[in-house]
Amino acid sequence: MESNNSYTSWADQWDYSNPDPVPDTKNSSHGGGAKGKYSRKVEDGFGKTKAAASTGVKKVKEGASLGFHWIKDKYQKTTQKR
Repeated sequence: MESNNSYTSWADQWDYSNPDPVPDTKNSSHGGGAKGKYSRKVEDGFGKTKAAASTGVKKVKEGASLGFHWIKDKYQKTTQKR
């Protein structure tokens, strides 16, 4: 077996005496530094994009619904004349 600390054996992975046998080296919080600054900006951008997409989908759905109702009304008017 290797003596490298990054190597975790199968037994170490299933050892319940240590709840986290492989410590997480990434900082999951959006702390300081350039990475945190840019990740917050990216998250804000995704939020704005999601809101814009949601609004656009609602408008398309509403427009399609109005269009189908208009076609339905025109068809009913032409079939009532017969």
